[in-house]
Amino acid sequence: MSSATLPRFDLKGWDRADIADPYPVYRRYRESAPVHRGVSGTGGPQTFYVFSYDEVVRVLSGRRFGRDARVASGDTGAAAGPVPAEYAALRAVVENWLVFLDPPRHTELRALLGAEFSPSVVAGLRPRITRLAHELLEGLGRDREADLVEGFAAPFPILVISELLGIAREDHTWLRANAVALQEAGTTRSRGGPDRYVRAEAAAGEFARYFRAEVRRRRGDERGDLLTLLVRARDGGAPLSVDGIVGTCVHLLTAGHETTTNFLAKAVLALRAHPEVLDELRGAPGLTPGAVEELLRYDSPVQAVTRWAYEDTRLGGLDVPRGSRVVALLGSANRDPARFARPDDLDVRRPADRHLGFGLGIHYCLGATLARAEAEIGLRALLDGLPWLGLGGQRVEYADDMVFHGPTRLVLGTSDGP
Repeated sequence: MSSATLPRFDLKGWDRADIADPYPVYRRYRESAPVHRGVSGTGGPQTFYVFSYDEVVRVLSGRRFGRDARVASGDTGAAAGPVPAEYAALRAVVENWLVFLDPPRHTELRALLGAEFSPSVVAGLRPRITRLAHELLEGLGRDREADLVEGFAAPFPILVISELLGIAREDHTWLRANAVALQEAGTTRSRGGPDRYVRAEAAAGEFARYFRAEVRRRRGDERGDLLTLLVRARDGGAPLSVDGIVGTCVHLLTAGHETTTNFLAKAVLALRAHPEVLDELRGAPGLTPGAVEELLRYDSPVQAVTRWAYEDTRLGGLDVPRGSRVVALLGSANRDPARFARPDDLDVRRPADRHLGFGLGIHYCLGATLARAEAEIGLRALLDGLPWLGLGGQRVEYADDMVFHGPTRLVLGTSDGP
């Protein structure tokens, strides 16, 4: 099918079947052309969607594309991130997220945080992460059905990042609820209704009050958690505002938990659809790290990331003017047969190759080492601790979100229930 006969691409308004399995849609567009013009709002910037592996790599690693819409448009009054100006609390939080920063602020903040996500620090956290996983498993399988998202995949990363930040465990349910409210304001969500920004604004205000109070408590404190480190660095002269600390903490909570939640839920779905692979993994724990990489490639928890064109350029044979919005479809790139042999096969013995599940370039996921540890430990705990994982029926409900992509509910039948 030629690009002329395909409708303008859009990440909004997908039906539920395509949300659950977007890869046939990606394939149709990718086979037609590596880049497509998308639907743009009235008076808004042109939008281009990038489907092929090579062109996605160009967007993520090239200096012609960046994260700040103000730089791209030349309008210093525009929002840096995708938040309408009238939602001041939400905008203040989001604009301080690392993912929306360009150098030099990005470089400074990433350097400050980098040591806390190093392999040696994460290795020291693994026993605590394992303990949290097994504590959560104790509550699963007591009834005829278990919601794997509610009972394990969602609370697990929230508990991990809360320990890293030094947040009281009893706050994790509140943190999860507010993080979900922020995610509902995502630009690709179409079923959240007109109130989704109102809910996200309220959540951002609550987060700001909560973390500002935590910042005040930690001044002069000797605790070794990440939040205290950020406060100590600011008090020591680091170029970091209180708003910057608040935004960083909220970003770590939202992005850090949603991706792992989606990974674990979708990994279970993939393994249930491939019972021979599930059995293979159960019998060979040494395959788990490679399986995590393959599952990240096969069904990425983050399907798309946005950049802005900082200058006129050509991409995939199309002229992309400065100021255009460019959406790199990681999910499509990870299934590109020009880069991965048999890309639609789930092969946990596939050589670890450069998938784009954690992005690429200067915005390569800061917490990738921690995310891998959570994914390996969480997946292994599920495989070893739930003998019914591959059995019985299932009910799945996906969020209508084609960026942070995954089920909001995954209800499985258990053979151990009464």
